[in-house]
This record gives sequence, C-alpha cells and structure tokens, in this order.
Amino acid sequence: MQLMNNLLSSGFHLAEIVHFLERSKLVETAFVTTMRAGLSNGQTLSQILNELGFSNSVVTQVALADYHGNTQQTLRLITENLTKLQKVRQKLVTVATYPVILLVFLIVIVLGLKTYLLPQVETNNFAGAIIAVLPWFFLGLSVVFALLILGLIRYFKTTSPLANVQKLGHLPLIQTYLKLYLTAFYAREWGNLIKQGLEMRQILEMMTTQNNQLFREIGQDLLNAMQLGQEFHDKIHHYSFFTPELALMIEYGEMKAKLGDELLVYADEAWSTFFEKVEKAMNLIQPLVFLFVALMIVLIYAAMLLPIYAQMEM
Repeated sequence: MQLMNNLLSSGFHLAEIVHFLERSKLVETAFVTTMRAGLSNGQTLSQILNELGFSNSVVTQVALADYHGNTQQTLRLITENLTKLQKVRQKLVTVATYPVILLVFLIVIVLGLKTYLLPQVETNNFAGAIIAVLPWFFLGLSVVFALLILGLIRYFKTTSPLANVQKLGHLPLIQTYLKLYLTAFYAREWGNLIKQGLEMRQILEMMTTQNNQLFREIGQDLLNAMQLGQEFHDKIHHYSFFTPELALMIEYGEMKAKLGDELLVYADEAWSTFFEKVEKAMNLIQPLVFLFVALMIVLIYAAMLLPIYAQMEM
C-alpha cells in the first residue's frame, strides 16, 4: 500500500504502477497478475484490492475515494494509519512475548516444585497453598478464556454488525478506543464526500452499496431515520459507538454550512487521540505484566524457603 501511494504521488497512473511492479519484482507475481487481470476487466482499484485480500476497511476507503476523487490522499492516510497500527501490534508483541516466556518457565517451575519439592517439606503456609493450586488456576483460566473467545466469535458471526458495535460501545474497557476509531473513520469519509459536493442522502445511498456490512447497515439505518424526518445529528447522537462530540460537530457544521471541513478537522483530532490512548495503554500493560511475574517469583521463593526455615527452627 505504501509503495502504491508513493507511485501515485510521483504521477504514475494505475496501469503504469502495475507495469512498474511487474518490472521491479518488488511484489509477488500473483499480486501483479491479479492487478493486471482486474484492469483488463475494467475493475476499479477498490475491487482489485478486494480480490487481493485487503481488509474491508481499506477496500471501503478506496471505494469511497472513487466518489470524492482524493485517491492519492486516501492512500496516504491509509498508509499512515496502517503504519501506526503495525507499530502498535509490534509493540504489543514485544510487550507480551518476554512476560509470556517468563510465565511459561514459572509454570514449569511450579509444576516441578509441586511434584518433587513440596511433598518433601511441610507446606502449611499461604505461599505453599497458592503454589499448589496455581497450575490448575492457569489451566482453568486458559480453558475459560478460549471458550469465551470462541463463543464471542460465533455470536458476532450470527448477529448484525450494527447491533454488535452498539453493544460494544457500552463496554467499559474498549468503548473509548472503539468510539474514537469509528468516529475518526466515518467523520473523515463523510467529510471528504461532503467536500466534493455530495448531499447527505446521496452519501447514505452510496454507503448501502459497499462491501463492508457494517458500513452498509449504518448507511441504511441513517437513511431510514432521515426518511422518517429525523435529523442526521440526532440519529448520530443515539449511536453508542460514536463520540458525543461527533453529533455536536455535525450540528455545528450544518449551521455554519461547513460540515465537510468540520468533519475532516475533527477526524484528524480523533485519529491522533486514538493512537495516543493506544500508546498509553501499551505503556501501562507492560509494567502490570512484569509486576504479576515478579509476584509469582516471590511466591515461589516463599513456598521453597518458609518450610525449610520452619524445619531448621524445630
């Protein structure tokens, strides 16, 4: 995606990009073949990206660029956001990998202590009791967590995406990040389309034709509300997955006839706030995980040494 953005910024059109990618060998042959076949069949860039397996979010943003015409800017913003998300994923892996390895070693040590050492000494103390049940605790927690994840995946696949995000918008731990992400995403796309002169009804009708199911359902729900005479900002206010400020920005922008500009400015602010909060969360998770690992190490030492000291005093 970044390479395509750089080539578009340099003045290449899509056919030239495909030719360049084929000659340069910077991507796999199958990638170039799919793009060339798509161009031959008259497909748009969004349709080609969809066949290449890009996410629904990326495909939808590129498809909307066909309407507002800012394909180069859209690719640049997609590249920037994907780069930031990739950095977040890398940091999350970095934060989690070392503590997870330590936890695995701790569990092995605990099993060894429980099997070989603790039966040889008196363990009627708090630390020994915890060590005795710790392996079963981790096993039970892992099973419960796995079943919970599988159950949620199955539930979300059988229910409406709009209903799902409405429910997720009320969950304490993730609602802040969900609201900021969806607010930034929709505010930017709506702002771009409005800036190109499209009316809100046209935008909503266009939303109902996209591949992204959540995008379609939100567009249809908003269209139904407007047909019933409800104001756009009032309907936005009742969505739990948007920030409260979005409805205010829409109402203010409509009053000043600068809705497109207001939405784009607010989208930039929402994106910045989203990534700042994710970064803070990553910085908070690592100390908590290491604190838990340190507590387990202290318990292991206590379980080993307290019985020995007790026997030495006898």
